[in-house]
Amino acid sequence: MANRIFGQIPNFPEGSSFASRAELSRAGVHRPTMAGISGAGEEGADSIVLSGGYEDDRDEGDEIIYTGHGGRDPNSGKQVADQQFTAGNKALALDKARGLPVRVIRGNMLDSKYAPKEEYRYDGLYYVDDFWSEIGRSGHRVWRYRLVKEKGKPVPVEDSLVASPSDRRAERVETTIQRLVRDTKQSRQIKSLYDYTCQFCGIRLSTSVGGYAEGAHIRPLGRPHDGPDSSDNLLCSCPNHHVLFDMGAISVNDDLTLIGMAGKLTLHAKHKVNSDHLRYHRVHYADTPTATTNTA
Repeated sequence: MANRIFGQIPNFPEGSSFASRAELSRAGVHRPTMAGISGAGEEGADSIVLSGGYEDDRDEGDEIIYTGHGGRDPNSGKQVADQQFTAGNKALALDKARGLPVRVIRGNMLDSKYAPKEEYRYDGLYYVDDFWSEIGRSGHRVWRYRLVKEKGKPVPVEDSLVASPSDRRAERVETTIQRLVRDTKQSRQIKSLYDYTCQFCGIRLSTSVGGYAEGAHIRPLGRPHDGPDSSDNLLCSCPNHHVLFDMGAISVNDDLTLIGMAGKLTLHAKHKVNSDHLRYHRVHYADTPTATTNTA
């Protein structure tokens, strides 16, 4: 779509209501009249509609765990096949890589206290903070996206579902973007142990104030992954390989051989890595989720 717009659409501010998908399309807020994702794998996704179509979706207002498209029975809403990393699914992943905003629209069919009572409502801009694959409720692999709302006004809650205005304020929750480089005590210790040398490529970046490296969490912190901030869940990485690891382009087998690049992860004698966290990363993030795990 040559005229795809990322961000706000003029004359349609956050909170605007629309009577139908056709009206959303005419306004340019969400162009497809049927698909829940407006996007292309080579361009990114500019908008999504939450309308209760997928059983694995979770709506917490300022944070959404969104299920990608494909493999769903339109009558029952159940997943009947695995989702593929193509089209809209790939487009949402590209949003994370490029930092593109996504317009989020909620429909009245959505089973959520944040859904409008009727019609469709544009609820502002969100950013794709994370994406991964997992086995959904029906036993099929689905792609999942964590979207975090841009700072601004909170998503409205239906009056019948809250006791007072103070409850509305309580609905807004602080969230943490995965790509923020956290310099925790554990992270500092791991980087010092490796003298700021990347465990993936063996390169040490030297700056005017000393070495630079990043602490890469194997199983991400924060919901829904809930990885620990512990040394066995941390790697010392250069910025390039940190990004590739977070995006699933590279991963690590149990025997420390690398997936997606040649070589083997360097491991210091005083650093133990939890194989459960490595396995979690392979299953949920690696481009080849079924990659062979070497245990020799």
